[in-house]
Amino acid sequence: MQILGHMLIGQQSIQGHKKAIHALNPVTNECLDPAFLGGDQQHVDQAAALAWQAFDAYRAVSVEQRAAFLECIADEILALGDALVERAMAESGLPKARIEGERGRTMGQLRMFASVVRMGKFVDARIDPAIPDRAPLPRSDLRFQKIPLGPVAVFGASNFPLAFSVAGGDTASALAAGCPVIVKAHSAHPGTSELVGRAIQTAIKKCALPEGVFSLLFGAGADVGGALVAHPCIKAVGFTGSRSGGMALMNIAANRPEPIPVYAEMSSINPVFVMPSKLAQQAESIASGFVASLAMGAGQFCTNPGLVVLLDGEGTDDFLAQVAKDTEALSTQTMLTPGIYQAYCDGVNALAMNDKVTLLAKAKTSSAPNQCQTHVFVTDAPAFLNDKSLENEVFGSNSLIIKCQTIEEYRAVAEHLEGQLTATIQMSEEDVDAVAILLPILERKAGRLLCNGYPTGVEVCHSMVHGGPFPATSDSRSTSVGSAAIDRFVRPVCYQDFPAALLPVSVQDNNPLTIPQLVDGVLC
Repeated sequence: MQILGHMLIGQQSIQGHKKAIHALNPVTNECLDPAFLGGDQQHVDQAAALAWQAFDAYRAVSVEQRAAFLECIADEILALGDALVERAMAESGLPKARIEGERGRTMGQLRMFASVVRMGKFVDARIDPAIPDRAPLPRSDLRFQKIPLGPVAVFGASNFPLAFSVAGGDTASALAAGCPVIVKAHSAHPGTSELVGRAIQTAIKKCALPEGVFSLLFGAGADVGGALVAHPCIKAVGFTGSRSGGMALMNIAANRPEPIPVYAEMSSINPVFVMPSKLAQQAESIASGFVASLAMGAGQFCTNPGLVVLLDGEGTDDFLAQVAKDTEALSTQTMLTPGIYQAYCDGVNALAMNDKVTLLAKAKTSSAPNQCQTHVFVTDAPAFLNDKSLENEVFGSNSLIIKCQTIEEYRAVAEHLEGQLTATIQMSEEDVDAVAILLPILERKAGRLLCNGYPTGVEVCHSMVHGGPFPATSDSRSTSVGSAAIDRFVRPVCYQDFPAALLPVSVQDNNPLTIPQLVDGVLC
């Protein structure tokens, strides 16, 4: 399939006329063709109008039609073959195995949401039959279901050109909920985005769905992104990116005549708490596991372990020595874009210039472009607690180790932290009592708690939570990964005393969808 540098608005392929976007191969800094001319307000209006026109028709299609559509998207992505893999590699600098794995995850998400749609549990169907002779007052017939919010704006992420992009988790969950989607493609991988967008476009045509179910736009944030969030036809936003970017979209959404929810995943340093007995028993193995997690993918993961908290005592010197040894043996890795690389360098330099922080180790050097050189720094608990800048996320393979003198300092560090996507505890049986004190704090701070593991690697399944208190996300009640992600894009509606002929199929007495129903408080 040829890449044309076009936006996809419904079933149309349209060239923009704003400032050109060129993908850049971060391995070589080579500019990749074609140019993608950005869109403007007119294109946003056109896509939003089509999405709104499609909304009622799309949400009314059968469960099986919607599920089959999601599976068709997965099939069409796979049908793109090597062309998709090669373009994604060129635009991201990521290796083939990573891109192929991410393609598999993207298709897996779509197929998982197809099963979620068929299962029907997300509708949360409830029926409380009328009790006309109840005293002192009769009860009306009341029925409850969740319906889709409306068209959703999705912003592609820089670090996952497939799984968090055009057909990623936000798009898959919104489409599963019955919401049309308009994607604002990330400028780092426009060719990859167009290929996947055309796969979705083909699936819409094959499934005979309204063309406005999906559109793909390119362009600057002010011209397209901000205009999209501000558009009255958009009813929710999915975003993965920086805190500044997420906050800007949240402000636009909050100041609309009709404010809308923004589900933004933004900033997390993912602390790892190494408990004293575990440290004394397994210092070297914990250290090696930590460095491997830190260095994975040049640290360009939302769950990268950017902070380690440990007790300065038995095992500490062995831990630090092993971290230094493993870090110094690492080679550099290509980062996703020159901008991400520069931000990484700025973050590392800020730590290096802080007189309360010591460099423990750094990886080998390289003269190639955009190379992430893993860094590990050390400080103590008082310095961390008194310097807010030490909590800043450095996106890339960089971590800060905090040495504590007491368990109370562990608790103080935990309480001091902002909201996180993950918090990890490395512990042995002898640490149970200390962890029991720490655990309630971490439950308040993070969306996913790990025991004796490392936070990199997010399983796409029903139990996963990829969210957390601000600033990890803008809404701690939600997740962007896992089947519960669909809940972001639905809202409840109650039907009181409706005739049977007008009741939605999900809450009809004969349950034609054979989905779970809560009938008079009993799950059927």
